[in-house]
Amino acid sequence: MPFAIRITAGRVSMAAELFDTACARKIAAHLPVETVPNEWGDEFYFEIPVIMPHDQTATVNVNIGDIGYWPPGRALAIFFGPTPLSTGPEPVPASEVNIVGRITGDAGMLRTAKGTGVIRIEAC
Repeated sequence: MPFAIRITAGRVSMAAELFDTACARKIAAHLPVETVPNEWGDEFYFEIPVIMPHDQTATVNVNIGDIGYWPPGRALAIFFGPTPLSTGPEPVPASEVNIVGRITGDAGMLRTAKGTGVIRIEAC
């Protein structure tokens, strides 16, 4: 059963969900998270207090709107467009991420939140 969350970055607020995986459940247990995100193309990523290995969802094939957990950096990554490794419109992570959730609306809206300084992820 997916777990409803809200992502707020600057004036942009959107619904999302975390999937029912061990990694996503561990992330949900640490919400809310409020931090200053790093930007890598059209990706926000930031360290969270979760340590998990790669799991069965680990991939470099992500879609716009996917939320991933990047084990090497203990980071949550939110993909909303191309990244520096992209050769087309789809994002490409730096290395494999566990797919832990997805934005349920228009992820592209996050482009307007770039440079806002703070992102908040919370349970709904």
